[in-house]
Amino acid sequence: MMPHSKLFDCLDDCAGNGGVGMLGLSFARFIATSSDVPAAALLGCVLLAEFEARGHSCLRLEDLADQPWEKLAWKEAQWQRLCEAAGPLPVGSQAWRELLVACGPVWSAGCGDAGHPLVLHRDRLYLRRHWREENQIARAVAARVGVERDVDAAQVRHYLDRLFDPFPAGESVDWQKAACAIAARGCLSIITGGPGTGKTYTVARLLALLQGLAGESADLRIAMAAPSGKAAARLRESIDAALTGLTEKAAGLIDLAGLCSRLGQPVTLHALIGMHAETRTVRHDAFRPLDVDVLILDEASMAHLEMMACVLEALPPQAMLVILGDKDQLASVEAGAVLGDLCGDAHAGGYSEATARYIEAASGQAVPAAMIGHGHALCQQIVMLRKSRRFDGPIGTLALAVNENRASDALAILQDAGAGDGTLHWDERASTASLLELAIRGRMRANDGYGRFFAELAARPRDAAEHPDWARRVLQGFDGFRILCAVREGVWGVAGINEAIEQHARSMKLLDGSGEWYEGRPVIITRNDRSLGVANGDTGVCLKEPGPRGIMRVYMLDGAGVRSVLASRLAHVETAFAMTVHKVQGSEFAHAALVLPVKPSPVVSRELIYTGITRARDNFTLVTPLASMLEQGMDRQTQRTSGLRELLEERLAFLSAAAQQTDRAAA
Repeated sequence: MMPHSKLFDCLDDCAGNGGVGMLGLSFARFIATSSDVPAAALLGCVLLAEFEARGHSCLRLEDLADQPWEKLAWKEAQWQRLCEAAGPLPVGSQAWRELLVACGPVWSAGCGDAGHPLVLHRDRLYLRRHWREENQIARAVAARVGVERDVDAAQVRHYLDRLFDPFPAGESVDWQKAACAIAARGCLSIITGGPGTGKTYTVARLLALLQGLAGESADLRIAMAAPSGKAAARLRESIDAALTGLTEKAAGLIDLAGLCSRLGQPVTLHALIGMHAETRTVRHDAFRPLDVDVLILDEASMAHLEMMACVLEALPPQAMLVILGDKDQLASVEAGAVLGDLCGDAHAGGYSEATARYIEAASGQAVPAAMIGHGHALCQQIVMLRKSRRFDGPIGTLALAVNENRASDALAILQDAGAGDGTLHWDERASTASLLELAIRGRMRANDGYGRFFAELAARPRDAAEHPDWARRVLQGFDGFRILCAVREGVWGVAGINEAIEQHARSMKLLDGSGEWYEGRPVIITRNDRSLGVANGDTGVCLKEPGPRGIMRVYMLDGAGVRSVLASRLAHVETAFAMTVHKVQGSEFAHAALVLPVKPSPVVSRELIYTGITRARDNFTLVTPLASMLEQGMDRQTQRTSGLRELLEERLAFLSAAAQQTDRAAA
């Protein structure tokens, strides 16, 4: 009989019934090819793969020992069958450690490394690549925050006083101004804050400040990037708008025209480092670094562990890295929650007295005493923007209640929305019919759903010369509204809602044609393709090009104009009347409708609800008949297991101790 055949028979059965993932099963089979691997350890490998598939970068031994089936949302009976097939499992974390240390495929960190596929570090079990990536990030971040650029605080203050308006009376700290001062002196800085707090507004002024400090003759090489194509496009639009607003303030002070001419088009992180979609190899690394002086990385909450490690490795040591993102948004789809690990405690400050003195000298802003403490070196380079200038109405109030897990307040805000101005709405009698009505016709006191999109689609011009302007209007109509889903499958998921809208729109003669490609099909690109100039997250609409042949092309907004790609060349697309909340990070819509499933789902979390709400600029609609789904989701906060924060703190403490020892020796 094949070793561990009983366990693998049980795993096969569980995988066939939708429990265990095929990745976990395959990984366990791979580990089983090594000698002397107990069945219990193989079950641990399955659990590690399952946790990794849910975004965790490692597995804590205490999770192995404490009913892991609950954290994976498995059925208890299924878990009991696996335990019986694996034989007696270790009891407690220490017993698991002893078992794993004795396994050939497991390397205990600190001992000789022979390329083992698994790494055990203290109380965490890793896939080797995630262990390596966390260490790469910790090393790179620690090295960067240890370098302080030589800047004149008085000169920084001179520029910032010109670039920023006087701060309103009654508000204590202009954190935007303070963020510019902090970023100017470091090789790495993080600016976090919710939607509307002005992260790109701040960065535009930071770029102007850096140009001023460098001098007019300096040719700063500035790159801008984001995890998705949509986020990259929005970054450039926001930066351009913010720099345009500085024209009068910077007159005679900074060469803004020269700065704007040097700003390249923002790209995806994949394109920035030249990552190959299939092989994961990169064009830029430590040996072939990026040719940049300043890198602006936006929507960093979406950047996963592997990508952040690659970007940090490819960045020249002397270059500045400015990371922007909302630490409270959904984490990346793949493993890791890097932004949250780096600045999860940003609200507390933790600035040293020396940092507080520099902030006041360079920006005129006095740090509150409660935020002065003994934070580590990275804390000195983090600023949290706290005032939302866009979400100061009902949407912002609702988002704040969700983020702070005040379920009763959130429900009260939604229940009282009917007496308000129509900004918020709760569809408490949600049905397929009501959702289709919302999609096609919109709702009272809000925009008209996809109504404008369908109206523009029907207004196809006869003159071919008018086709580009028409395509742009169609795209703008589509981008005014979006249905956001928590799940992909089922009646209340992306697949079911997209199909229902297509069928309903055809029955109303709003869409014509059949098959995969039809005029009016909205799509989202799901994979980068440099040869076609499309990126993951780009959205567009399929339209017939002018002429008698009526060839289908997918048109996408490109600044003030449009660009297009042959539909037949796009192999990786999905219909996009409805999209998952993950897919719309980095986007905003005049009206966003968040659809929650009617059955409990572990993916419905506080971060998902918060992210969905804050995609809405003017109007927000919640679609769910069950208040309990909102309450349960708010109470479920995503906690991704990671060792990055611990590794970083250890490295920063080591560098600090080494620096103190050097100072004592010099004295």
